Formats: sequence, structure tokens, C-alpha cells
Amino acid sequence: MAHFGRVPFSHSEFCEGQPGDQASSPMYHFGSDGDIPLGFDRIVDEVSNEFFFYGSSHPHHHKEMFFPSDLFNRTVPDQHLHGQPLVAYGELYPGNPVSHWQQGTVPPMVGFRSSLLPDCRNFSVVDSHPYNLERELHGRNSVNSVSNIETGNINLGFQIGFDNLDAPSPVFLDNYPFGQKVREEGGNGEAFLTSTSRRCSIGPAQPQGSGHDREAARWSIQLIEANQGSNENTVGFCNAVEKIRNAYPAFDLKTNTGKIWSIATRFPEHILGGTKFRISVWTDFSPHPLLLSQHAGCITHDLIVEILRHTNQYPAQEEFLLSVYGSDEFLQNNCTLGSHESLRKATTCIQLRLHHAGNLKPGLARTCEDDQRRFCVNELLEDSCAWRLTRQNLVSVIMNYRGQVEYLLQNENKVGDVIEAAKAICSVLCFVETRDITDAVRKLRALVKAQNSLQSVETPGKVLIEAAVTELSVAISHLIHVYSSSFDANFQLASIPKSPLCADISLNSQLSFTVYAAHNIPEAWVTSYKVFSFSCSLTYAGKTICQVKICKNTPVKRSFFFLADWNEKVNFPLRIKALPRETMLTIKLLGVNSTSKNTEVLAWTCSPLYEKERLAHGTVLLSMALYSTLPTTMITPGICSTEIPTSVTLQIDFPETDLEFIKPEPEERRGDLVEPTQECLKHIARLSQIRSLLLLSEQQRRILWFYRYSCNNQNCSLPLVLGSAPSWDRTTVSEMYALLRSWKFSNPLEALGLLTFSFPDQDIRRAAVQQIENVSNDELLEYLPQLVQVLKFEWSLESPLVKLLLNRSLQSIQVAHQLYWLLKNAQNEVHFRMWYKKLLAALQFCAGQALNNEFSKEEKLVRILEDIATKVKAASDPKRKEVLNVELSSLQQFFQEVKVCHLPLNPTLVVQGIEADSCSYFTSNAFPLKISFINVNAPSGNINVIFKIGDDLRQDMLVLQIIRVMDSIWLQEGLDMQMIIYRCLSTGKGQGLVQMVPDATTLAKIHRESGLIGPLKENTIKKWFHHHHPLESSYQEAVRNFFYSCAGWCVVTFILGVCDRHSDNIMLTKAGHMFHIDFGKFLGHAQMFGSIRRDRAPFIFTSEMEYFITEGGKNPQRFHEFVELCCRAYNIVRKHSQLLLNLIEMMLHAGLPELNSIQDLKYVYDNLRPQDSDLQATSYFTRKIKESLECFPVKLNNLIHTLVQMSVGSSAKPSAPETVPQEWMMLDTERSIARATILGFCKKPDSLYLIQVVQTCNVVTFVEKSFEQFSKLHSHLQKQFPSHALPEFPHSWHLPFMDLEHKRVKDLNLYLKQLLSGSRKLANNELVLSFFLNWSKNTLTEDSSSLTLGPQSTGHMPGVQLVISYENTRLTIMLKHMRNIRLPDGSAPSAHAEFYLLPDPYEVSRRKTRTAPKGSDPTYNELIVYDKVTELQGRVLKLVVKSKGTFVGAVNIQLSSVRLNEEKWYPLGNSII
Repeated sequence: MAHFGRVPFSHSEFCEGQPGDQASSPMYHFGSDGDIPLGFDRIVDEVSNEFFFYGSSHPHHHKEMFFPSDLFNRTVPDQHLHGQPLVAYGELYPGNPVSHWQQGTVPPMVGFRSSLLPDCRNFSVVDSHPYNLERELHGRNSVNSVSNIETGNINLGFQIGFDNLDAPSPVFLDNYPFGQKVREEGGNGEAFLTSTSRRCSIGPAQPQGSGHDREAARWSIQLIEANQGSNENTVGFCNAVEKIRNAYPAFDLKTNTGKIWSIATRFPEHILGGTKFRISVWTDFSPHPLLLSQHAGCITHDLIVEILRHTNQYPAQEEFLLSVYGSDEFLQNNCTLGSHESLRKATTCIQLRLHHAGNLKPGLARTCEDDQRRFCVNELLEDSCAWRLTRQNLVSVIMNYRGQVEYLLQNENKVGDVIEAAKAICSVLCFVETRDITDAVRKLRALVKAQNSLQSVETPGKVLIEAAVTELSVAISHLIHVYSSSFDANFQLASIPKSPLCADISLNSQLSFTVYAAHNIPEAWVTSYKVFSFSCSLTYAGKTICQVKICKNTPVKRSFFFLADWNEKVNFPLRIKALPRETMLTIKLLGVNSTSKNTEVLAWTCSPLYEKERLAHGTVLLSMALYSTLPTTMITPGICSTEIPTSVTLQIDFPETDLEFIKPEPEERRGDLVEPTQECLKHIARLSQIRSLLLLSEQQRRILWFYRYSCNNQNCSLPLVLGSAPSWDRTTVSEMYALLRSWKFSNPLEALGLLTFSFPDQDIRRAAVQQIENVSNDELLEYLPQLVQVLKFEWSLESPLVKLLLNRSLQSIQVAHQLYWLLKNAQNEVHFRMWYKKLLAALQFCAGQALNNEFSKEEKLVRILEDIATKVKAASDPKRKEVLNVELSSLQQFFQEVKVCHLPLNPTLVVQGIEADSCSYFTSNAFPLKISFINVNAPSGNINVIFKIGDDLRQDMLVLQIIRVMDSIWLQEGLDMQMIIYRCLSTGKGQGLVQMVPDATTLAKIHRESGLIGPLKENTIKKWFHHHHPLESSYQEAVRNFFYSCAGWCVVTFILGVCDRHSDNIMLTKAGHMFHIDFGKFLGHAQMFGSIRRDRAPFIFTSEMEYFITEGGKNPQRFHEFVELCCRAYNIVRKHSQLLLNLIEMMLHAGLPELNSIQDLKYVYDNLRPQDSDLQATSYFTRKIKESLECFPVKLNNLIHTLVQMSVGSSAKPSAPETVPQEWMMLDTERSIARATILGFCKKPDSLYLIQVVQTCNVVTFVEKSFEQFSKLHSHLQKQFPSHALPEFPHSWHLPFMDLEHKRVKDLNLYLKQLLSGSRKLANNELVLSFFLNWSKNTLTEDSSSLTLGPQSTGHMPGVQLVISYENTRLTIMLKHMRNIRLPDGSAPSAHAEFYLLPDPYEVSRRKTRTAPKGSDPTYNELIVYDKVTELQGRVLKLVVKSKGTFVGAVNIQLSSVRLNEEKWYPLGNSII
């Protein structure tokens, strides 16, 4: 194993090898075969523990090579480019206005006579690109329905030649509207799309067949338009995207329904068994809804059949669908009701609408016109206009060049204008001047100078000048080819010159290439830096394989432009075949500061060695970026920008070769490996509990790789095994492929770990995607943010992962919509902007015009909201409200134009305007907006959202996503934690939308309502809920919701280390649900007061919360149940540690402020504790609950926060707290009922009446009540109000011949009308509001009025709860809880337990627990362990409970008769046994 140190380099070392210096080249040796294993800690073979230094190919200079440490690990000041370009991109060359001849119709011929072309410079007119054949077949007579230039049979060929100089020449123009494509009819009547490229010319071509034209065409060079890009990779990507789209034709109604389907999660049948939903269904057959009660396990299709039976429409002649009332969300007919997320999370009666499928509009479906479109990247990318302008500029300057050459050939002394015209061409092509152009210009100048001295026009010098001009034209055309091949341009040469292959290059050759020059050096650098050099390195998976420092210091020279001209050959001592396929070449530009003499890294660029399996070849131009933006480890093809360069451009000349990568075949090499012992297998299983490759030490990786053939899906995970490979040489990779081929994945999501940055190998990533393909569209939605992030690590835009995401977007509008906003947001990442921009263009192409129109409307809506929020934030306090009211007009104007728009936050919600009076802003620092949108389905009420600027909501999105995953895990286990997880969407840099949860109030506001010391009171929460729930059944339902949701948020905020927790970041709904907001601080990055952590508790669980749960201590058993619930939820999540750690690891390179290192990942690992048993984890989390409960600084923090907020509120106007309350609160805090109407009834043993309740804020809800419940309400009201203030209640008796129920509906409706139209005090009474606006869950329980959270205390018998386990001679006892324990005087003890394992002749078995706080029902969850217990037969466990030395109780347990691993209560005797 070789280890390499760092070779520093100083200014003196750097300056060695300057022109004129001699440098010796040290000798070096290779192994026998020259192959060097490429590992992370084993890069090259070691010779006498010294570094290799390799000699330069240049005789006067030397270069240093060393491995693998970073050469420039130092602070580098930011460098800025101040050089002014000679020609601005997108503008015509200065001094060359459009001439009168540019308005004609004849194509310009700019070039040379064929007789003048030297033999060594012959062009091959055969196209090297395969798609040009299609152009020849279909592109000759293509017709564009829009462009006038193309309406005739016009050859769009732009010829560079000098044989036809007498025709006037028009300017090249080819701007055509977005989406217009060229088509021609095939002989069979089918419509054929035009070829990838179109010839570009000006004016009609010469008559075909003329000898003059044939002579010109023989040597002419034509520019053709490349609609799919000039870059080979981009063309391949366009073709791949079209192939994916074509697999989903518009007429396929299975995948192209145009409907947004509800997200459904598959649950085991027993999970949904006892749950029932209350459902009201609106149909076209009745003006009133149909009231039903149905099991959650009922299939949607079966519910539709039941509805049709009730409405006498069965059997139906056509298909019916159910949608969620008030939205565009349709239920999936083949899924159970309970599997639909929107139904599962509904808190009131579920409202659905029945539709005839045939009557529904196509909506967002793709059309046949969409199927006919071709994918042209430069039309879909936002900056495509820059490409067209570059082409137009190029056409313009070539016209000028043609004219100057014509003039030169007639007046042979005007060479300066020709050279200036050539310079203009180079300036349009990013100021690149190749060696061929420089040589041709030098030769032309020399010839003209010699010609002038001879003063003879008829001498052979004229022929030489024409030959020199021809050579210059060839060099220019070669530059055009190199430019269009290196960058995304919309033009290329029609005929591409072929260079002879290098016969001496093979896979056994060493890697070598020539770094020619860095073009367009900024003028500021020329004055600030003395000399320039460069360094090269090869990297793989972020690890350096080999690095070369070139010590050839070159000053800047100027020919046309400033450039550093090295022309230096770089040799790497590695055979080509030894390099992994995914090797990246990185080159840094160095400069010696003229003032400080220090060497600074100025710019960098990178390129893959293999693209499309072929080794890099020929001349390549690379755009260089400022060094200040260099990513330290994430060197992937995604950061290789193919945009038009904006600063320095590096020219590299690779040998001309057609070498392709040869993939290693899968091969097992077991050799002399022996089968591992049982102890080794246990050790492997323990290592697998680490779950994340990044957390494995080198020693642990070596162990896993050594036992690789003993690992399987039962004792390890594949990402850990493959990631433990010592290197990525061909031998090791072949073994990795063998493991990959034989591995059986236990869960498709296990493969997510193979998509991280640690696995660049394309075959491994392909295998991972094949597993993820087994995941449904709805489940894939949960992991889309991570999959979008790891697109950075793909080797190509044609990768299987890209194809998977595009395929799924064609199958599901939900996927397409979320993917759109994720890709839109990802474009803010500087290095990967173009990578994601192309992916977004592909998504939009696949989505079709209808969905793209919606995307455009949503994007415009966000831009308007951003503009309003910016102006409101910038306004002064007195003017802010006025500014908001004025700016809201732009939103109203938007809706007048578009009519309706889907919400970016949730595509199933469609809005048609805003209610300006309900819009406002919040008083937090960012002044976020509260916008009240009008739902298209008006009776469903307004949709309130928050728009924020100035906050990075990507972190909130991640935290909420992980919490959603945890909630899904709990639901799969049958545990509903009543979690409210609101939606959040980042729509751009520092901006986004947040869903508002109705009826939610901050804990801070509840504290303030309770007075100055509200945060310190124990009964604050209890009193608040009692105030809003005067009915006991409603109150107990709120307690239950709080009980579960509080436990859930305790677990998730602990695992994710959510910080900055104060009373304004915790919210309560009146239904009892607790939830957290604002996740700007997580993973333990706590707020600090100086050096003091503001967040001291593991999570927020305060004594006032315990007080509410235990009814003020009256029911202490509920605290036991709360602890048990927390621990159960914690242990369920821990089983899925690998999934959670994978999701977080995949986001490490997302640029989130608080998730950027392995330590952040380890924080979550430490909190999950996957290596612990369930009993150990239970004990651990119980301690955390008690730490939180006893943490007084939490209350102090809440008090300080409340006092600050009260002081802020008091300094404002008195009305401010009402009109502008704290962030996240609903502004319409006053809830009142406008009307309540009974729509119908459902006959059961006791009839239930369906009541439509319309609130004053236009929110419509539905509740079910019985006649007895109405009667009970009236009785309660009689206790608070005099009889004359109440309407008369309908009597309960009836005549036998009367239709009782219909009469009661009439009477009760009259009662309700009088009740709600009476005094305001009566209509807004809490009893009335609670009765009609109940917040109970939509599930029906056996007896909702007598809600209990668990087994209550049985009698007064004291007892102790234990779990006893025994494995491998280890006896483990968990003391969980005690109940009803008392001291002899009847007071509550401060108890502890003592354990003895009998017989105990040496009295060494005593174990003692900690002392619990004073109480009769203490919780412990402590573990007592006895090792080396050989058997349980004849052994007795003695447990004694004491309080400060006073005996409380005891029990003896015969271990041989105990049922192991089960919780059991044991009675405590009142004397020592």
C-alpha cells in the first residue's frame, strides 16, 4: 500500500524551467505490465518510498508529478475578469453595418479555388456525423410553413469559396417562431420530420448540373443549421428524449388521461381493517349529496358501484370516476379508499363528486400535434437566442471576410483588411485563435510583403497569395468545426474534414495530449500577473488519481487577442486501459502575481476522458471558470459547461484516435478465501448496522471487502460492500460487477445508496435504476428531490436515471409537475445550471403543450408574487399596507388574462382569482405575504398560502419530506401519529410558497392570552383546549390528537436535530394537532446566545404538555402510554435507518447551508442509533423525554420570546395585533357561522342528518348529527341562556301516520335558521361553534364519546412492569413502569428498584436503578444486564422497591416460568419475600 505526501511548490520552484533554463528529468520505472491499480488509498506503485517526477516533453522545461494530494490547498483570493471583449456577443462586428448587397437574394461564395488547396489539406466531403445522412435524404426540399426564405426550393447552404464572386449577397436571417418545425410529405402519405440539421445560405442556389457550380461545390464549405445542437452529446440526448416521448403516444389513454390522480400508498390489508370513512357524494342525479359510510379497505370502483345502486343508475353503460370535491384530484379506481393520501388525512366528512368519464374535458392531456413535434434544445432553452445571434454574427463577419478577400485578390496589397476580417471571425468564436490561423496570417503577411517588393502582378507570387488565403480559409473552417463540436451552437460545417488517425496510439499507450493555449486572457490579468502556467489532474469519484504540475511559465502574448501560448505536451504515467471509464480531467490555470510573486490559481476547467465510450480525440475547446467557484470534490460531466464561453477558453489537442473503452466482464475471484466463522458473520452484521458508506472507517471497509462473498441481503447492504472495494481498477471492477449481478435486493429502495457520489460507475448506477423502476409513480414522488440531486453524478444526459424520470413524468402529471419545479429550482446551482436546463427542456418537450401552458402560468404567477413581496418588504412601515393593496392589482390583472391557474404548491388545486381584502403580510423579518386565492369550486372556500422571499426554503422542503417519509413508515406499521405535514415549495433562490394550515394558532399566542407569565404556567394548554371544547367528547378527541401528534413530532425533531424551537415555531390546531414550523436550523446547528446554546433540550416536550396529557396529574398512566408511544414510533423509524441516511446523503451536495459534511450525516446516524436493540433504544429515548421534560431553559426561552413579542406589539398601533398577527397564523381568527342547512339524512338504527355549514369566510364543511345530539345541544344552551332568547326546539314525539324524518328535517332547519340569525352572542357561543365546527377525525370509532387512550389503572394494587429477555448467556431486564406505589403513610415515594439474581452466594448480583422523581406512577425504561448466566432453571429474580431507604414493595420471579420478550405487570407485595 503506497502512501503519498504533499509536495509544496514555491515561487522559485514554479519559475524553474523558464525559457532558457535547463531542467534534468529524473528516471522512473514501471511495473512489468505498466498497469497501475487505481485505488482511493493506493494510487500508484511505490519505489523506495519516493515520489515520481516525470520529465517534460519540452526540451527546455520540466514538469512535476505527484499523487494524490491537492496541489493548491491554500486560500486563493477571488479573481475577477476585467478584460473587455473586442466584440460583444450577439452583436454585429463593429464597423460592419449591413450593406446594400446584404439585402439581395443570391448566396455569398466566400472561399478559395480548388486548385490552390495543398494536397495535405484535402477535405472529405463525406459527413462524419451519422445524422447528416438523414439530412441528405429529407432535407433537400424541406418546407417551413413560416419562414419566407425557405418557401421555395432554396438550398440553405452557406458556401465559403472564391470561384463565384459576382452575385450580390443578402444577410442571413433565420428567426422562426417557437415550436414551428419543417416537414415534408413522404411518398406514402406519412408526415416526415425534417432532419436534425438544415443547410444555411442566403438566396437561391445556382442551377444544378452546371459545371461552374460543380467546381465551386467541390471545394465549398457549407454551414448547416443544427436544430438539435452541434454537440454530439446534445444530439444524442435529443434523439433519446424523442424516443422516450414516442413510447407514450397521445392516443394511449392508459398513460395520457390528462387527469391528476390522487397519490395512493399501498397498505397491508390488516392496517385499514377497522377504519371507516364518512363520505358525502355529489352526483348529477340529485341536488343533494348522498351520505355513505364505508370501510377504508373498500376499493374505489366498488364505492362507485354502490353509489350507482343508490341512485338507480346501475348497471352503468360507461365508466365513472370520483374526484375530491373542490379540486382536480381524481381517485384511482383500483386502489382502496384508505390508500389515498387526501382521504386519509381529511379531518371532516369526506366530500367526493361522481363524474361520467366521457363528459370530462381532456384537461392536461397531450395531443397528436405534440406527437409531431421534434425536440430542439436551442428552441426550448431560455438563452437559445444567444446561439442564434452567434450564428448571425458569424454569417455577418464571414460576409465581410469574403468581400475583403475578393478585394485582396484584385489589389494584392490590402492584406490588413483580410486579416482584420479573419480576426472578427475569431472574435465571434469566443476570441479563439488557433495555431493554423496564426501561421496562415503570418504567411499571408510575408507573401504580400514580398509581392509588393517585386512590384509585379504577373509573378508566381499571386498564386502563392491565393494559396495562403486558401490556407487561412481552411484554418477558419477548422476553427468553426472545433467550436461547434465543443460548445452548444446551432450551426456546424456541412462537410467535416477528417484527420488521419495516430497509428502509434493504443490502449497500452500512456495517456498524453497537448495543452496548446489559454485564449482570451483578460486584460486585468495581463497587467496583474507576470507569467502563466497550468496543472492537470485525473480524478475519479472525487479522488485524485494522478496530478501533473507544468512548470513552463509563459508570459502573455498578443496576436489577435491576449493568450498564454504553451503548446506543451502532457504525459501521464498511466496506461490508457488502466484508467476507469468515468475518469475526469481537470486543468487549472496558474499565474504568478506581479506584486506578491505568489502563484495563484486563476481559473479551472474539466472534461471527461471518455464520452460515449470513446476516448477524447482531436482539438477540444473548454470554457474556463473562475477558481473561486471550483467545487472541491464534485467533478462530474454535469459541471462541464458547453455554453458559449464568457471568459478564458482553453484549447487542448488530443491525439486523433478511435479507441473505445472495453468494459470488464463480471468475474468472481474467490481464490483461497475460506468460509467465515459465525463470529465473523456476526461482525459483518454489526458493520452493516452503520448503514452509510461514508461512516465506515478504512479498517471496516477492508473487512467488508475481504468477506464480500459472504455478504448478502440478510446480513449487509450492497452499497456498503461495493463501496468498500479498495480501488476501481479493472480487476476489482469485474468483481464488483459479479457481486452486482448475483445480489438479491430485499427492497428496491436499498438501491438508492448506489446513486450517491461514491458510485460514478455507469453499470452500477444502471443496476440501481433497474431496481428503482419497481417503485410506483406515487412512491417515487416521495424521493424525487433526491433523484433530481443525484442527476449531477450521472455521466450523460442519456443515462438510465434521466430516462426513468422522463418516463414517469409521461405516466403521471403529479410526477411531471413536481419534477418541473425541482428542475427549475436546481438551475440556481451555478455549476450545473446548463445540465438542469437541458433536463427541464426535455421534460417540457415530453409534457405537451397543455401542461406547458400551465407551467408558464404558474411561473408567471410566482414572478408576480415575487415582485409584490419585494416591494412590500422594501416599503416603510406606514406605507406597507398601502403598497400591498396597490400591487395586488397586478395579480387581479393576471387572473383576468389567464382565467384559471393551478397552484404550484399543489397541482390539484385550481384558482381563479384572489380575495384582496383577505390578503395581508406578516410581521416577521421577511414580511411574507398571505395570499387568499379563490377556489374555482367556490363552495370549497378560499385557499390561503404564504409567499416568502429572503429565506432558503429548500431546507424546509427537505425536513418536511423526511418527516413525510417517517409518517409513511408509521402508517405502514398501522400507527397513525396524527401528523400535520404542510406543503412547502422553493420556487427560486431565496423564495417559495408555504401552505397555510387552517384553524392553527402559535403556542406563543396561547401563552400571551394567558398573561405575562403564560409560558411558566402548567395549565395554559389545558385551559385553551377546554375553552374551545366545552363538550367532553370533543375535548377528549382533542386530547387524543395532541397525544399522538406531540409524540410524533418529538421523535422526528429529535432524529433530525431541529433547532431554534420556541413558542412561535410550534402550532396547535383547535382539533388538538400539534406541529412544528420553520426549519431553518436543523442537524443540531443550534441558535447561539454568545457561547450559550439557545436549544438545550433534545426536543420540545414541556411540563405544560405533560399536564394536558395527564389531565393535570389525575391520570398519570397516560404519561406511561405517551412514553411507550414515543419509543414505539422511534423504534419503527430506526428499522428504516438506511433509507433515511441514504436520503440525507444524497442531498449532501445540494448546497444546503446546514447539510454539507459527513458530520451532519453522522449526527442523524447517532440519533437513530441503528446498532442498538429495541430495548436499548427505548431506554435511550426515555432518558431524552425526561431530559426535555426537566429542561427549564425551554420555558425561560419561551418567556423571553413572549416578552419580546409583547413589547413589539405594544410599540405598534393598537390594531396591529389584530390586522397583522404573528407569522403562520390565520388572519381570520374570528370564526362564525353564516348558515347551517340539513341536506339529507341516512337511515340507521339512529338517523343521522347531513348538515352543510357555511362560515362567514365562505369555508364550507359538512357534519353529521343525530336528533339526540341536537336535543343535547339545546339542553346545554338552556343552562346558559334564558328561554326567551332561544328558539323553540322541535318536540320528540310524533303521530304514527306522519313521515317523521322529513318533518324533523323541516323543523330542525327552522330551528337552525332562528338559532344562527339570533343574537351574536348566541350564534357565536362556544357550544354552537363546537357543535357545528367539530374537528373530529373522519374515521368512525365504536364509541367516540367515551374515548380512552389505553388501559387505565385497574384497582389500587401496586405493580411493576418488566420485559425479560435471555440470549447467549445474557439476561436482560427492562424496568418499564411502576403504578400505584405508596409509602406506609400513603404519600408518593421517590422510588428506585434493586434487583438480585438468586441464588447469589457471593452477593455480587445487586443492581440498582436511578431514583425517579416523587410520584406514585414513575417511568424508568432502564436496562439491567447479567452476563454469563448459563441457564434460567432454578434462578429467581428478586426485585425490591425502596424510597430513600424505606421499603415500598417487592416481588420474586421464577425465571424458568417467565415468557421472554413480553411486557408483563407483576404485583408488588408489601413485605420482603
